[in-house]
Amino acid sequence: MIRDFMVNYGKNPLGIDEKPRFSWKLESKRQNVVQKGYQIQVASQGNLVWDSGYVESDQSVLVFYGGGALRPMTSYQVQVSVWDNYGEMGQELEEFETGLMREENWQAKWITHELPREETACPVFRKDFSIKKNVRAARLYATACGVYEACINGQKAGDAFLAPGWTSYHYRIQYQTYDITPLLRDENQIEITVGNGWYKGELGFDARPDHYGDRTALLAMIRMEYEDGDVTFLGTDTDWDVALGEIRFSEIYHGEVQDYTAGKKILGKAVLFDKVNEIGRIVAQESEPVHVTKRFSVPEKIITPKGETVFDFGQNMAGLVEIRLPELAGEKLVIRHGETLDKDGNFYTENLRTARCTDTYIYGKEQVGMTAMPHFTFHGFRYICVEGAVENVEAENFTACALHTDMVRTGSFSTDNKLVNQLQHNIQWGQRGNFLDIPTDCPQRDERLGWTGDAQVFSGTASFGFHTAAFFRKWLRDMAAETSKEWGVPHVVPNILGEQAGAAAWSDAATIIPWTLYRIYGDKEMLAEQFPMMKAWVDYIHARTSENGLWQTGFQYGDWLALDIEAGSTDRTGGTDKYLVANAYYAYSVGIVRDAAVELGFTEETERYGNLYEKIVDAINQEFITETGRVVSETQTACVLLLYFHLAKPEYRERILRTLTQNINAHHNHLTTGFVGTPYLCHCLSENGEHDLADEIFMKEDFPGWLYAVKKGATTIWERWNSILENGDFDESGMNSLNHYAYGSIGSWLYEKVAGIRSMEPGYKKICIQPMLTKGMTEVSAEYESAYGTIKSAWSCKDGKICVDISVPVNTTAVLRLPEKEDELTVGSGNYHYEYETDTHLEFDRYSMESTLGELVAEELGRTMFEQAEPGMLDDPLIKFAYGMTISELLVQAPNAKPLYQAVIDALNQKYREDGMT
Repeated sequence: MIRDFMVNYGKNPLGIDEKPRFSWKLESKRQNVVQKGYQIQVASQGNLVWDSGYVESDQSVLVFYGGGALRPMTSYQVQVSVWDNYGEMGQELEEFETGLMREENWQAKWITHELPREETACPVFRKDFSIKKNVRAARLYATACGVYEACINGQKAGDAFLAPGWTSYHYRIQYQTYDITPLLRDENQIEITVGNGWYKGELGFDARPDHYGDRTALLAMIRMEYEDGDVTFLGTDTDWDVALGEIRFSEIYHGEVQDYTAGKKILGKAVLFDKVNEIGRIVAQESEPVHVTKRFSVPEKIITPKGETVFDFGQNMAGLVEIRLPELAGEKLVIRHGETLDKDGNFYTENLRTARCTDTYIYGKEQVGMTAMPHFTFHGFRYICVEGAVENVEAENFTACALHTDMVRTGSFSTDNKLVNQLQHNIQWGQRGNFLDIPTDCPQRDERLGWTGDAQVFSGTASFGFHTAAFFRKWLRDMAAETSKEWGVPHVVPNILGEQAGAAAWSDAATIIPWTLYRIYGDKEMLAEQFPMMKAWVDYIHARTSENGLWQTGFQYGDWLALDIEAGSTDRTGGTDKYLVANAYYAYSVGIVRDAAVELGFTEETERYGNLYEKIVDAINQEFITETGRVVSETQTACVLLLYFHLAKPEYRERILRTLTQNINAHHNHLTTGFVGTPYLCHCLSENGEHDLADEIFMKEDFPGWLYAVKKGATTIWERWNSILENGDFDESGMNSLNHYAYGSIGSWLYEKVAGIRSMEPGYKKICIQPMLTKGMTEVSAEYESAYGTIKSAWSCKDGKICVDISVPVNTTAVLRLPEKEDELTVGSGNYHYEYETDTHLEFDRYSMESTLGELVAEELGRTMFEQAEPGMLDDPLIKFAYGMTISELLVQAPNAKPLYQAVIDALNQKYREDGMT
């Protein structure tokens, strides 16, 4: 009856410092099941420390521990008992263990080394120790200025990579807890290797080192509890040795050099770290660790036209390559990483810019056959180029290991359209490749930064794919720490770019992501924690507004990388008025702060930001919309923002929607949007009676469109709509990542509109399921693992019949709005099946003459007709054809007009015969 009993979003968490919150899910084969009450009991070492007693409540998500203060470094057992409205009772057990909880509980000192600055090898801190009694439990607590890996008696502690993770180190640094009980013997040695990582390593566009400090450091402590009850500690101090091991060089951008011929050398003793005052608070691990989550063998070995030995793993990813060291033909093995081959089939790395992305192994015959892998770097790659191995080196020597924050998978979406399924796959792998401790923009070139704009536009889609609450909470805490009255919210978090004034859409991550998380997970405590930052951002803008109440100063990204710029322009901010974008987001963020204040019960802020919101909306309508409803920037993005954010006055909405559809038609039903407009375009159309147009834009297989990249063989989302051109050439702007998740934001439209799964109350306590039939897909199935359980929406439309299958989790209700049905149904938990007849046909054929004739007619009639089109004019089949509709689409809509179309075709053939066109 009970499943997924969790503590603070984790299963059996080890080393938590925050007050526990308990969540569970209920399952039942009955319908309309709700929880009537619960009881939580917490014990330690057989002693009851808290009993909630029976609580009559349907709350099953994030119930706070209500007992006395918990002891540090202590294991607790939890039992939850639950009763439902049918009188059934279920129980489940869970454990958690507290961490250090307070910094004064560290029985250790920060230590460092005295290696010369030019030394690139990673220091190894080592200590030998003996155990004289039987150990009941042993824990290692560790953190580092840099990235570290601990080994006990030669075995790695835990399975995490790149600990302690990337935080704003001057404000906060994480520590990790490891169960090392099974690794201990009577005589022991602990070795902890520390790499430069994000703390000291080269980062940013200029690949500058030492952003946080110029020397790595370590803090570690072993706690051993014996069977007789005694406890001893072993902490880092100046009696630890410092040695050099096989890692002779390691940088996140550039890769790693391992030399197995040099041997380990002890250089001396550790010294105390004198920059402790520059390190922020030490906090327990807040998000899931970075793990290897999937392994890929090599499906193809390639000898390129240039003679390069290349191995293709079939999937673009972020991660590392595990190698069974082969025989050498030279002195060393060199592994270079790349995302693609060029159009001639040669290994391609120009889009990596200055990042070398190269791993090097130096070894002798005795190491052949040994397994090796980098420790303190990661690469974005699908292909590797192998140099230095014997000519017959086999594919079996190489395994790609996908590396990212190990979030729980929560969503699945599939259809009978293989291109759409591949796109969904690409969205998922774009997230896997970039949710690596922080939400990066890309995993391969000399950047890999926590760009706030990218994360903001993708946050909704991200939270369908994986459980992102803990991941984003960690990152948002760094965002809050780095937000200031002077500069607002940084463009990247953690901020290594220095002082930059906040910018719309990017800095609005401070409001949009916390609100998105609240709507998805119902975590009011997290919302309250982030509320000061949310207020700080809109207050920052408000302090910089003009007399008209609008934000019209400073740098803005606009609609980044939009396609509606003038031909030949190198401007990347798009064609939409940048301050229209800025003020649309300003209003949107103020509205979010108002709504958050309502949820948190903050009456004063509700009134204050509610009044401010109304003033901003009025000012936007005066500044950017004429009295007849014409928009200053009649771009797709401008129209979308005014409609989707509900900023335009009701009397203007119809014209703005018409302007939007006319603009889309003028571009032959293709999008021209960038980072800002793309996430909302299809949502906006579907919500305003233009779902068929949203569908058509989505299903385009040529440039620009989502399926263009799919047809070009993409396995992740590209940074640009045409990162690879039709002829196989590459975009040469210097910004051409093939693993850049922002445009994958269309994923939320697939879940929320096509499958129809939407939250009506925080945490999906109340659900709306409203599938929308979508041409090009006759079968759709989606599942989402919500805080209450699995929500399912599956539909098919074929052979004159619509079938819908829906699953609603226990302890929730759902409003069902079925395709082609006017009645609205409200149901409780359970499984539901609906089946009824229809005349709708979603199948379509692709004719060889899809777009060309429509484009020619549109050109002949002149695009200025769009400016003069009257309402209803576009309903005429011939005019639609002239506006770029395809023949197949027109035949579906008006099959009796075939002679008319033939007459147009004949006229065009006559006109263009002289040019050899038919």
